[in-house]
Amino acid sequence: MRFNEKELVFLSRQPSEKAAELGMRGPKKGDVVKRRLVKLVVNFLFYFRTDEEEPVGALLLEQCRVEREDSQTFTLAFLDEAERKYLFECDSEEQCGEWVDSIIKASYEFMRKNLVFYRTEIHRLTGKDPLEQYGISDETRFQFQGIMDQDYECRLLRQINIQNENASPVKAVGAARALTPTSSPLSSPSKHGDRFIPSRAGANWSVNFHRINEIEKSHNQNRKTKDGTTDSNKADGLAYSALLKNELLGAGIEKVQDPQSEDRRLQPSTPAKRSLFSYSVSTKRALPEEDGNTVSPYSLSPVSSNSQKLLRSPRKPTRKISKIPFKVLDAPELQDDFYLNLVDWSSLNVLSVGLGTCVYLWSACTSQVTRLCDLSVEGDSVTSVGWSERGNLVAVGTHKGYVQIWDAAAGKKLSVLEGHTARVGALAWNADQLSSGSRDRVILQRDIRAPPLQSERRLQGHRQEVCGLKWSTDHQLLASGGNDNKLLVWNHSSVLPVQQYTEHLAAVKAIAWSPHQHGLLASGGGTADRCIRFWNTLTGQPLQCTDTGSQVCNLAWSKHTNELVSTHGYSQNQILVWKYPSLTQVAKLTGHSYRVLYLAMSPDGEAIVTGAGDETLRFWNVFSKMRSTKESVSVLNLFTRIR
Repeated sequence: MRFNEKELVFLSRQPSEKAAELGMRGPKKGDVVKRRLVKLVVNFLFYFRTDEEEPVGALLLEQCRVEREDSQTFTLAFLDEAERKYLFECDSEEQCGEWVDSIIKASYEFMRKNLVFYRTEIHRLTGKDPLEQYGISDETRFQFQGIMDQDYECRLLRQINIQNENASPVKAVGAARALTPTSSPLSSPSKHGDRFIPSRAGANWSVNFHRINEIEKSHNQNRKTKDGTTDSNKADGLAYSALLKNELLGAGIEKVQDPQSEDRRLQPSTPAKRSLFSYSVSTKRALPEEDGNTVSPYSLSPVSSNSQKLLRSPRKPTRKISKIPFKVLDAPELQDDFYLNLVDWSSLNVLSVGLGTCVYLWSACTSQVTRLCDLSVEGDSVTSVGWSERGNLVAVGTHKGYVQIWDAAAGKKLSVLEGHTARVGALAWNADQLSSGSRDRVILQRDIRAPPLQSERRLQGHRQEVCGLKWSTDHQLLASGGNDNKLLVWNHSSVLPVQQYTEHLAAVKAIAWSPHQHGLLASGGGTADRCIRFWNTLTGQPLQCTDTGSQVCNLAWSKHTNELVSTHGYSQNQILVWKYPSLTQVAKLTGHSYRVLYLAMSPDGEAIVTGAGDETLRFWNVFSKMRSTKESVSVLNLFTRIR
């Protein structure tokens, strides 16, 4: 039997019918008695370590047997595995008896027999079956199957009889007759239960049950239509779940978060900090109206004030990210090399791609392709490309260690920068300054307006190939990543790194500075690391880390919202969109059959292009132009006010 883990954790935090610290021993050989916090919630018996807030496990009280071993101990076993027993040690004989009675009354069979009894009495007194209104047939209305142990069944009947003798004048014999029908078509020893409890992960049956036929009919419809309806169904399901939790559990939820929001769980608007280890007698749960919210005495609504606020709250438009690229271009001879950077998108909406020995330009406005240069004449090949900020110049790094500067509009080579002794795999522009990283472990920073030797700065800090370079958005800091697993930060005034981060366990190629938060830097590690890490370069402190499960090849921040996109290699070859700082996945895009080694963003910040060793370039719409409403407005931000 499978259950949704999140639902179980949520259930374990609800007020318990009974809770205490007991000694507990598991059913395996060699298990010893350990102190555990045991909580009885509905028909689940949760047990916790005494210093933790999440349960170690849960026992579903169905088809189980509870027996007292002695005055202070009792055992719990399941009928299909009678030899495997959980043992519980209580502090007193009275406590042991209370626990045994509580567990019996919480069992599924006991509650089911109660329902059968009350249904029979209602039918006898009114002449109507209370289950007819739900469309349940006679054959399936609480038909009891003869698989339960007879002694245990008698004990359950005895408990019901004792309980009902005090509250109802009806004789218990009639109840016993109603509980064990002799001509049930479902009474068969070969059956193993009258309930099917599916894994409800990803299925909102409470909302979609009436749409089963529609779903079956539209199963073979277009994939785009299917993707479009998923998000709206999720939003409806979240609203419905929140409404139920308000009315049944008094959760006090006043606002439903977006299905792709930072936290996909429904939380109360003012969550109360409640300790799991407070042992108190369970009291009647307060109704939602009793927690301080004023309700109009003239209100005719059958729901609580929190639910009314929930229903009146404005719906955020559903974010839809297409999982299909809107354009695919062939890119023959696009190299499958992690250390190269062969794709870049200019501010003038022109894409440059290094294919073998040539650099090609593709205009996103006209879809025209032109060949900028061919290095085969020089016996060289392209290892990196990078556009200047104005979009008129493109730098080309070569395998022999040269950096060529080209005028894209004129198709003319302006200069050749020497200085490296190995291939140039990383380029980064800062106004008229160009930084280049090479396999010779050196970073050269040069002003293209001045003679090369006059403006050259040599930055030496890496012990292996430099494969990632990025300037900060304020043009003050340069971040570099290398095959030595190091992430270094440089400034204008020093030839030594001002900060050094060594937490990555593989090569650092993916680097991105946040345009929304000053000094926030993101970096990603290779196959042995698989992590995206965030750093506060103002204080030098690490912030967050998330394991992506595969090699991180590239990172890029959205220009308008606090989100970023990452591309991955071994072993999933996927593209992920993340929301920061919650680090929840907004979208997962697949399509490349090789590592997604190259990434560039369009000048409007809406689209990205990805390249892989499968020799294709794929264009995706992942970001929107709408700015985030959660951006903080600081009085120190000079661009938010006129002076």
